[in-house]
Amino acid sequence: MAFFGLLKKKSDRQPEIMSSKTDRGILVFENTTEVIQAETILKREGFEYKVMGPPPEIQRGCDLVIEFPLIEELNILRTLENERLSPLETVPVTNPLLKPVDLFHTKDFGRYLMVRAANMKLTMDKDTGRIVNVSGGGCPDVPYLAYELVGHTLNEAPNPREIGHTLCGYALYLAYEEVKRQCLV
Repeated sequence: MAFFGLLKKKSDRQPEIMSSKTDRGILVFENTTEVIQAETILKREGFEYKVMGPPPEIQRGCDLVIEFPLIEELNILRTLENERLSPLETVPVTNPLLKPVDLFHTKDFGRYLMVRAANMKLTMDKDTGRIVNVSGGGCPDVPYLAYELVGHTLNEAPNPREIGHTLCGYALYLAYEEVKRQCLV
């Protein structure tokens, strides 16, 4: 029996961004730590968002941005401000050149599914649900993350966000969440 559909219910995953017809904005932060903090806050408060790569035209500091529905801008900024977190800027996506870059690339190898998020790759056996490979990045915690994840099912493996401490660890967390999301389809 294939592993697909045996994971968490869809409501437990990261919210997805709305359709392309909705006006969107981008929150630009100084560093990855601030993006992770903002994502935690937005997720906890139930906002719709998506962590993405910044378009080249607005790269300022961090190599991640948060895309959100522009209609929620004031509520999101107020919520972040209450947590003492402010983006460097908020940019409305008014032009195709300002479209954020999707961090995810998926490759289906038949029995195996590989998801790359930014510079990190996570590969899983679709029949067993076991993580068979973690690769990419250049951060010092990558070998440790691979050691902790490979050989475990997605449900057994520790969340990379909880055990990683670098941009690579965060990117692996995004790949981990995307693999889980794709397995629910």
